[in-house]
Amino acid sequence: MKAFLTLSKTMTLGLLRDRAAVFFMLIFPLMFLVLFGALFKDTSAPQVKVVQVGDVAVFDDIPAEQREQLREVMVVEKTDGSRDALEQALAKVRKGDTDGVIYEPETAGKSAGSGPTERIELRVSGADSAKAGSVRSVVDSVLQQANQKATGQPPAYALATDRVEDQSVKQIQFLTPGLLGWAVAMGAVFGTSYNLVAWRKKRILRRLWLAPVGAGSVVSARVGVNLGLALTQTAIFLGIAVLPYYGLKLSGDWWLCLPLVVTGTLAFMSIGLVVGAVAKSEEAANGMAQLIVLPMAFLSGSFFLLDLAPKWVRTLSDFLPLKHLSDAMQGVLSRGESWGTALPVMGGLLLFAAVLTLIAGKLFRWDAA
Repeated sequence: MKAFLTLSKTMTLGLLRDRAAVFFMLIFPLMFLVLFGALFKDTSAPQVKVVQVGDVAVFDDIPAEQREQLREVMVVEKTDGSRDALEQALAKVRKGDTDGVIYEPETAGKSAGSGPTERIELRVSGADSAKAGSVRSVVDSVLQQANQKATGQPPAYALATDRVEDQSVKQIQFLTPGLLGWAVAMGAVFGTSYNLVAWRKKRILRRLWLAPVGAGSVVSARVGVNLGLALTQTAIFLGIAVLPYYGLKLSGDWWLCLPLVVTGTLAFMSIGLVVGAVAKSEEAANGMAQLIVLPMAFLSGSFFLLDLAPKWVRTLSDFLPLKHLSDAMQGVLSRGESWGTALPVMGGLLLFAAVLTLIAGKLFRWDAA
C-alpha cells in the first residue's frame, strides 16, 4: 500500500507539472463544451427566406394569425410581378442570398394585380439540399392547407408531432455525453501512451523493474491516477453543464455515468498501452494517439449526430468503443435510462480492455529498442 500511495503521488505531481498534458487532457476538452454549449444554447427550427414575385393568392390570403406562425419558419419578401423582379430573385437564389422564389407563372413578368392562377411555381437551389428541402416542406404545407380550405372538407387524418424528450431538453443534453466520452478517451489514451514511452526512454521502467516494488503496485498506481483524472473531468463537465446558462437536466439514474466513465477509462487505457508499447518516442506516441482518438470521435458522433451520415459510417461506428460509451452516457444522463443501457456497455468495455491489455503485454518492452 505504501508503494502504491507513493507511486500515485509521484505520477499525479508529474502530471500536474506538465502544463501541456494538463491543457490537452483537462482544459482542451472543456473548451469544446463551453464553446459548443454557448453556440447551440438557443437552437431552434431553421428559418428560411423566400422571395414572392407578384401576387400569389395562396400566400396573400393567409389569415393574420397563421401568417405570424408562418414567420417563425419562413420569411416572405414580396416584390412586384415584373420580369426584371423575377430574374433578380432567381439570381439571388443562385448566389445563395435567398433560399427560394415563389410565383404564379401566368402573372410573373406582368404588373402586379393581373389576377392569380391555380399553378404555383417554386424555384430553389440544389447547392444547399437541406435549405431546399425546408423550403419545399413549408410551401407544401401552405398549399395543402389552402387545398383543404378550397374543398371545404376537413382532413381525414391529423398528425400531432412532439419530441420524446421533455420539453426542457436542450442541445446541451446531447453535447455533454459525447464531449465527455471524447475527453475520457483522450485523457486515457494520451496519458497512458505518453507516460509509458517517456518512462522507458528515461529508464524509469527499468529502475522500477529492478526495485523492490511489485508490478501490481505500479500498474494500480497508473490506473488510479487515470481514473482520478477521468472522474475529475466528469465532475467539471457536469458542474459546468448544469449551470442555468447551459441548462443540463440530469435524469434519475445519472450517477450511472460514473461506472461508465470508469470502464471507459480502462478500455481506452488499454489502447494507450498498445500505443505506448510500440511507439519509440513521445512524438510518435502523440501522433499515433491522435490518429486513433480524433477520427474515432468524429466517427462515433461525439461532435455531431450520425443520423444523416452515410450508411458505411454508421456501420463502422458500431465497432468503435467510444460510440457505445457516448450512447450509454447519453442514455443515463439525458434519456432517463438505467442499468439496462449501462450494464451491457460496461461489460463490452471491460472485455475490450482485457483483450487489448493482453496484446499490450505481448508487445511490452522494459527498455528502449
